[in-house]
Amino acid sequence: MASKLSAAPTSVPKPARPPSRRSKVQSAGTGMTVLKTLAAMGGAASLTALAGRLGESPAKVHRYLASLVEADFVIQDPATSRYLLGPESLAIGLAAMRQSDALTLASAELAKLGESHNLSCFVSVLGNCGPTIVRWSEPVHPVAVNVRVGSVMPILWSATGRAFGAFCRSAILEALITKELDAATPDQRLHVPDRTAAEKVFEKIRALGCAPVRDLMLAGISAVAAPVFNADGSVTVVMTALGPSGAFDPEPEGEIARAVREAAATVSRRLGFGR
Repeated sequence: MASKLSAAPTSVPKPARPPSRRSKVQSAGTGMTVLKTLAAMGGAASLTALAGRLGESPAKVHRYLASLVEADFVIQDPATSRYLLGPESLAIGLAAMRQSDALTLASAELAKLGESHNLSCFVSVLGNCGPTIVRWSEPVHPVAVNVRVGSVMPILWSATGRAFGAFCRSAILEALITKELDAATPDQRLHVPDRTAAEKVFEKIRALGCAPVRDLMLAGISAVAAPVFNADGSVTVVMTALGPSGAFDPEPEGEIARAVREAAATVSRRLGFGR
């Protein structure tokens, strides 16, 4: 009688374990690193170049690029096979640009600066008549000065104007400097007698990264101003702190000057400068 053979037990494959929350976060982080690196490379790169910049294998980078392509954050040029920033990346960039207005960001940083150091601070833009104050932040005990929102500052005789003069180049500035030199008082000519002297002042300010003044525009008042740079390196606003000379140290290496430079640099970074 033929013996019956028992059927071998059928192995049931275990269901795939869903990726853990931690692995999802790591994958998202790696994907963002790939996207940021592509942006840093000008928004277009080959797989080989991108992998080389990331220090990863092309196969690994390709997996993340495939996910980014599927989500429209990246597209691949069929003619060159290079990867480019996609429509979703562009939409996010445009939204960030709308929120990253220099004046809005500088005003927010201005409030922090004034509060943390108990300073009178303001933000200025370069108008047709000269640097014009558009935002003002007062400390608990405000400084008694006759400048407020809407006031126009001179180029050569104010910290704000000197910051614009050092870091900007425009026909408006050139005309204003000429006008101020022509109308300068004997006391003002002691500080800046001519255009050559003005250029030396601006050169020193560029080296310092800020424009410090003491008792120059107003007797008994000192100030420090620093430029805010846009992504393209241009300057549209200047941040200034001022106070009574007896209690306000405008020295470039002093605490106040460092704080003003850092505040302006923070805004500049948020605007994309240096990336």
